[in-house]
Amino acid sequence: MFTRTRRLRQSATLREMVKNVSISLDQLIYPIFIEEGENIKEEIPSMPNQYRYSIDMLKDELESLRDLGIKSLLIFGIPKKKDEVGSEAYNDKGIVQEGVRYIKANFPEFLVITDVCMCEYTSHGHCGILNGCDVNNDVTLEYLSKIAVSHVKAGADIVAPSDMMDGRIYAIRKALDENGYINTPIMAYSVKYASSYYGPFRDAADSAPSFGDRKTYQMDFRNSKDYLREVEADIEEGADFIMVKPALPYLDVIKTVSDSISLPTVAYNVSGEYSMVKAGSLNGWIDEKRVVMENMYAIRRAGADIIITYHAKDIATWVKNGEIKL
Repeated sequence: MFTRTRRLRQSATLREMVKNVSISLDQLIYPIFIEEGENIKEEIPSMPNQYRYSIDMLKDELESLRDLGIKSLLIFGIPKKKDEVGSEAYNDKGIVQEGVRYIKANFPEFLVITDVCMCEYTSHGHCGILNGCDVNNDVTLEYLSKIAVSHVKAGADIVAPSDMMDGRIYAIRKALDENGYINTPIMAYSVKYASSYYGPFRDAADSAPSFGDRKTYQMDFRNSKDYLREVEADIEEGADFIMVKPALPYLDVIKTVSDSISLPTVAYNVSGEYSMVKAGSLNGWIDEKRVVMENMYAIRRAGADIIITYHAKDIATWVKNGEIKL
């Protein structure tokens, strides 16, 4: 006799009964780009339905997200001024800091996570302080620590360092603790590859490097072993969440990381992944809802506990309208 695995797929009710991978809106984090200035709501050309907002234009968007059941936000800032040391990143009145204060004062129900990096703030577009044509790792740690403390002082619930400097989790944890923020978690971009999938984000955040690339600090996707060293180091240094970025090309990495650690595993479904789905949908080549949900379930099945995704608002809208069921 051969095995009849189809028996458990005979009806929608049966399939619902035996499924063992689920998704909740509580597990989704929605990124938002906040730009310094006024009266700004500017669509990002390479990311349809994603916008850069000035603080005075955030209210309607935050009300919409709240009403849809989105609870967690990842904040990126776009300043007016950039310089060699990214001074606006740690300015207590900088765009992220003021954005966080606005959200916490008017929408305290949101969990606010802030991206801690320097690429949006430096005139050269690299993720730290330059030493010639490369980033000086140890000097950069001092600046990242100042940025993190400034964000938490403004009201951030979680800081998420994305720079990929060695030792930055230890430096930030130490700085937060010394300033009395012992209970503020760190969501570490632990496994962040030098990926071509970030292209649309660099349009969104004006963060493309003015020369060279980031391959000396972001990870080489041709190496299948070094990511566990990154994860182990960040856990030892005090990380509370471990992130893998991008998501879909690295499901094997998400799986291994998730199986290897007891901390929550976060996957970042990045801009290029989002934009490819949107482009396919706008051209009528794919069914957007089905492809998005298949991608989300793939990321969850690989082991991600939390997904950062630009699709979060669409997913919440489809659920509210009864177009999909989670």
